[in-house]
Amino acid sequence: MRIFIKYIWFLSIMLSATFMFAQEYDTSVNQEQKFIVRGSVIESDTRKPIPNVNIEINGGAYTTTDFSGDFRIEAKKDDELIIRHIDFETVYYTIKSNERIIVEVESNKEDAKYKRTKYSRSNSNQFESLIDSAEAYLKKDAKRSIQFIEKALLESNSVKENAETYEVLGDIYMFWKQYDLAVSNYRISDQNIKTNTVKLKLAAAYKQNKNYQESIKTYKAINKKALSNWQLVQLYEGIGDVYLSTKNHELSIDNYKKGLVVAQKHLITPKITDLNSKIAQVYNAKGESQKAKGYFNKSMKLANTQNKKRAIEEKIKVAEFQSTNNNYSSEIALRKEALEEINDFENDSVLDNESALTSQKQNYKIGNAYALQKDYVNAITYLEESIEVADSKEDLVVQKDATRKLSEIYRDAGQFDKALIAYQSYVDLVEKLYTKKEQEISQAARFSKDIVSKQNRILSLESDRTLTESQFQLTIEQAKRQKLIIYSLIGGLLLLLITALLMFKYIRQQRLANNLLALKSLRSQMNPHFIFNALNSVNSFIASNDERTANKYLTDFSLLMRAVLENSEEDFIPLEKEIKLLELYTKLEHFRFQDKFDYNIHIDENINVQDFVIPPMLLQPYIENAVWHGLRYKKSKGHLEVGIIQTKLDEIKITITDDGIGRKKSKALKTEHQQKQNSKGMGNIKKRVSILNEMYKDKVDVFVDDFQDLEDAGTKVIVTLKKD
Repeated sequence: MRIFIKYIWFLSIMLSATFMFAQEYDTSVNQEQKFIVRGSVIESDTRKPIPNVNIEINGGAYTTTDFSGDFRIEAKKDDELIIRHIDFETVYYTIKSNERIIVEVESNKEDAKYKRTKYSRSNSNQFESLIDSAEAYLKKDAKRSIQFIEKALLESNSVKENAETYEVLGDIYMFWKQYDLAVSNYRISDQNIKTNTVKLKLAAAYKQNKNYQESIKTYKAINKKALSNWQLVQLYEGIGDVYLSTKNHELSIDNYKKGLVVAQKHLITPKITDLNSKIAQVYNAKGESQKAKGYFNKSMKLANTQNKKRAIEEKIKVAEFQSTNNNYSSEIALRKEALEEINDFENDSVLDNESALTSQKQNYKIGNAYALQKDYVNAITYLEESIEVADSKEDLVVQKDATRKLSEIYRDAGQFDKALIAYQSYVDLVEKLYTKKEQEISQAARFSKDIVSKQNRILSLESDRTLTESQFQLTIEQAKRQKLIIYSLIGGLLLLLITALLMFKYIRQQRLANNLLALKSLRSQMNPHFIFNALNSVNSFIASNDERTANKYLTDFSLLMRAVLENSEEDFIPLEKEIKLLELYTKLEHFRFQDKFDYNIHIDENINVQDFVIPPMLLQPYIENAVWHGLRYKKSKGHLEVGIIQTKLDEIKITITDDGIGRKKSKALKTEHQQKQNSKGMGNIKKRVSILNEMYKDKVDVFVDDFQDLEDAGTKVIVTLKKD
């Protein structure tokens, strides 16, 4: 059991975001909730197991009994279970819950009967009840599910039961995306009893944990002749998935096609649909869109013969395919069909916001497709619908994305007032989403402590079991006991070192995540401030100039706005982009205040501006301050100078100087409100520079001082940039 300790700290606090959503969703879904039905087929008189019995859910999953006569199959309430074998009559049974089913075949082989397992107080039946309970809560309440696993370990009396316990524990971690822990538990289960079911799960867990070579090795080590038809399809599909993850498209397609042949031969309809769809996706990734289209057509037809949810999923996959190939009209048509079916589907079932089938996501995708076609009217309609539905369902992520896209469309359509309003709503949603995530992280921390406590309890129980079983051996060989103690101490020391390393990495990652969120918040504050000042400039200019000149000014301003919005999500942008933005902004300000100042932007010809990057909107506020608070109030015509020189091989200096009235006089002229606003803007820049330097090791340095010792002292700003 020490293998568990090695992974226990991987229970990251961040599992909560997915965990909370999934928990709410599962509690609200009733008859649609799937579960694992366990059972066995035996002879009634001899109690011997009957292997290779066909077990099928009508229109759904398929499996066979193993050498022990046992089977497991995924089903939901009211599904029909069909049990077939050449030596006895076919059994039909309606599933009521995640019950255990025992099929007793009479010795004359002319009849078969089934009954539900009646749980008694015997250890064996009690163990089965606990395992069933753990599986029942697997997708709804991880803590409670693990509690039942803990109790099952106490009741376990055989290697087989131990293997089953760790397999279910692996299933719990697999569902909650703790793939490293799932791998650990499946390996322990496989060490107790080797079964193909667990080997397939272990290989899938390796793939999810990005241990691709281990996954392929595990898949290939499985004896294909011992697999049922369903499991053989799973094996080829799993290998195809691994090769797809490693970008080996040819081997991925080859294995998917092998699985497809088996599925078609044995009429495993759900897998035929899935494999056609996956082959299409790989061909699309290879750029062979015609082949992809052919397989998608097959998967669409097959999906329409299955349940409504599967049909919707496939339409959305094909719509994504059309989108990647710029077939926006076909994409829109498919998404509209899917949207109508989703609205009907949502009347009977509850969809989690994480699902790709939500109406708000499809409305957003349709709006985006219309925008790419320059059909702004329809784009706005669907985006507004997406925002409204997302708001009603508290889907802040989609609401945020749709609001931003709406702002961009208004901007492209020339409706700058609406674009500004939408963008401000986007900023508000970013703040709201940030607050919500903080709350979820706090809840996750508490939940994680409970999970760790229960996992430690399981470790303790297993340690007690191991100690009890080894007492006899320890009394015979004292030397082994001493070695065990020494190895335990060494293992404990190694564990402490590993734990300290993992905690250090986690804290560093958490700090990085917090810095990124802070930078995003500060950038979102800079953009509205800049847009507001720029729009005031536009308004003032239009009021005092002729229409033709005003139109030219607005054209340049729109280019500036586009550049600002495009760069607003980046920590750093190429220096070349920032210089172009700076030249455009300075040109606009000079256009308005031609009688107040002249300017010059000089770039050292030896500098390769493409080699350097700079935080966006870092230089513009200093230019703005120079014009609005220095040069504008100068009695005579002033001068603004921007110079960029390379001082070292990996360092450049950007100097912004003006001979305006200077900071002291400017401060004396300001009102109390203006002083507060300017202080907030400069403080924002200082915070950004401080965070960026912490993240990127002193990459940016800013120095501000008076320019000259005259009546008009002016201002000098020196920005130093270092190359990565």
